[in-house]
Formats: sequence, structure tokens, C-alpha cells
Amino acid sequence: MDLPNNSHMLAVTGLSFERYFERVFEPVSFELDAGSLLLITGSNGCGKTTLLRLLAGLLDPSEGKIQKEEQPLYAGHFPAIKDDLSVEENIRFWMKFMGTRKSDQMDGLCEQVIEEIGLTPVAQQEGRTLSAGQRKRCSLARLLFCDESLWLLDEPYSNLDPQGIAMLDSILKTHLTSGGACIMTTHGSLRPEGFDLQECHMISGRERYAGEAA
Repeated sequence: MDLPNNSHMLAVTGLSFERYFERVFEPVSFELDAGSLLLITGSNGCGKTTLLRLLAGLLDPSEGKIQKEEQPLYAGHFPAIKDDLSVEENIRFWMKFMGTRKSDQMDGLCEQVIEEIGLTPVAQQEGRTLSAGQRKRCSLARLLFCDESLWLLDEPYSNLDPQGIAMLDSILKTHLTSGGACIMTTHGSLRPEGFDLQECHMISGRERYAGEAA
């Protein structure tokens, strides 16, 4: 459902999801405007990934409403790369699959993306030979050529070294400055630094039940 002009890029009202007749997380509500970053926090198993999958349209909510201007880009926790393809081949695959407006510049853009994500030395290596951090960089390369304005990133900082974290922060700042928006999940100390952000702390249905029982 599209939002009216000059409204929020995304609006969530009383959203919840049940699994096996149990509420996965307590209902959440928030609004997201262009240029905004929303950080989703909470304990393991509280439903952070489930929330992103709901926002991406991969699951249907049990309760509540999601209103968004366009289909977002969803980047899951596990790197979406093919083990039998090289770094360059993986990136070319995603460019074609996503149908980016820049696909007519594929050769030059692919080389530029590989350099920007810091994988030029391993550009011809198969995905299976990469370290966990290199695989994550390769997966995040999609952010550099996608057309979507709203990003849903599930623990994007995991497995990245300090240089990789700085790289992601730079990509994210450029995206927000140009009018995009982002929702990301995180745990522990892995969180964006130097950003003005909103935070949504999630509570699992089991946590709520345990608190009431106590």
C-alpha cells in the first residue's frame, strides 16, 4: 500500500507475528522518514530478523499494519553469495538479477564496486575460498548499485574488521545523505557510530510472559 506524498517512507503500527500460536515479539510501532536510520535491538531470539522479514514482505503479520512507499532491499544475516562463482561473477550476477539502472555500465561499475568493498586482490577467487569477512563484504556490495531507497540490513556489521565497518559506515552515510533510509538489526557493541538514529528495542513474547509470571 502506497503512502500519500510527503508522508513517511515507512509506517508500522501494532505489528506482531505469531508462531505455533505464540507471539514471537511484542507489538511494535514506528515511522521512518527519508534520511533516517532505525536501529533494532534486543536479545537473541526476540524477533529482530522476523521483523525485517515482515517488512520485506517475506512473511505476513499476524497483527498490525505496514505502509511503505516502495519495496525495500533486504540483506539477510547470511551472505547471499554463490560458492562456485568468483567475487566478480557474484557481483555481476546481482547486477543482472536486481536490474539496476546502472546495468549498462556494468564492466566499469563492477570493477569500481570491487575496489570500493576492498576485494580487488581476491576478485577472481571463488566464494568458497573467501574468509567470513570477505564473504560479508561481497554480499554488501549490492548496496553500491541497488536502486531501492529503503534498506533492511540484518546484522550488517557481523564478521567485518574495523576497516570493513568503516567501509559500511561510509556507504550508509552516502545513502542517508542522498535521501535514502535504513533499518538495521544489531547485537552487542556492533552498532553504527556517528549517526543520528532512532532505536527500537524489541521484547520477545516469551520475555513478556516470563516478566508477568515473575
